[in-house]
Amino acid sequence: MRPVIYCGRELYFMPTKIEAKTRELCQTIVDQPEMISIRKRIDAFLLDDTARGQYETVMTKGQALQEKQSQSKTLESVEIADFEKHRDALMNNAVARGFLDAQEELHEIQHLIQKSISKTLELGRVPTEADLEEGSCGSGCGCHHEH
Repeated sequence: MRPVIYCGRELYFMPTKIEAKTRELCQTIVDQPEMISIRKRIDAFLLDDTARGQYETVMTKGQALQEKQSQSKTLESVEIADFEKHRDALMNNAVARGFLDAQEELHEIQHLIQKSISKTLELGRVPTEADLEEGSCGSGCGCHHEH
């Protein structure tokens, strides 16, 4: 039994079958070779000061350009060239590139899992390939686009 705080009181209850199976699903996901590869690339990036610095610089410069553009200010060619120079250096760094690819792969996995679970709850059964291919993934997935 595990405690749960509810209205200031500590209550105890047994984990439900759904909670247990959810933990099992999470473990299965973590154990997949794709996830192990993603984690290794993310960890390599986090340990690489140069790659992290390049990433932060590109994100900061990109954000500054977006803010300027959203305020209808003219973007100077020097600013754009500076951003592109830093972005190209980031993309040429194998560790940073691995991190960016890993982020994209992780997003795709999250999207597939969210879509599958949303469809399961919507349909009341495990969705088929055809169910997953039709239209959007439903409300709440956050993608807001058709597939």
